[in-house]
Amino acid sequence: MKIILLGNAGAGKSTFSRKLMAQEQAARLSLDEVAFQGGTERRVLQDSIRDVQRFIAEHDSWIIEGCYADIIRPVLDQCEELIFLNPGVEACVAHCRARPWEPEKYGSPQAQDENLENLIEWVRAYETRGDEYGLRAHLALYESFQGKKREFNDASQYAAPGLAP
Repeated sequence: MKIILLGNAGAGKSTFSRKLMAQEQAARLSLDEVAFQGGTERRVLQDSIRDVQRFIAEHDSWIIEGCYADIIRPVLDQCEELIFLNPGVEACVAHCRARPWEPEKYGSPQAQDENLENLIEWVRAYETRGDEYGLRAHLALYESFQGKKREFNDASQYAAPGLAP
């Protein structure tokens, strides 16, 4: 398995990747891990891409998930399948509000809660943003990919147990 999961924050990428990993053993990389250097400052793009390429080289079976079209684009041809999770902005907002504490991203549940409204505002801008995190960039990646690909527009499509990749 060599899968890239693409979508807005709150689309369900992490949850879906865990479901896939329950079906087949695979290494998982959240692009959040390579995109930032301690905090909200983006790393040099080429450094992030190099880390993803290293991850791919080190694993036979993998899932890469994120919203960073600029990091995904250079490694897209190395995946066997691209899955675009696009359940709509309101579903993403609801998922963000229901998200448990993410200790890999926040020092405390309170710190995560304090950032929630900023995250919600960012998620709501998905359809109008013109950057690498927005719907236009994600659609362009999805449409340009010539390999196996699927787009899910409802979280129930990928929430069902036993969903085969």
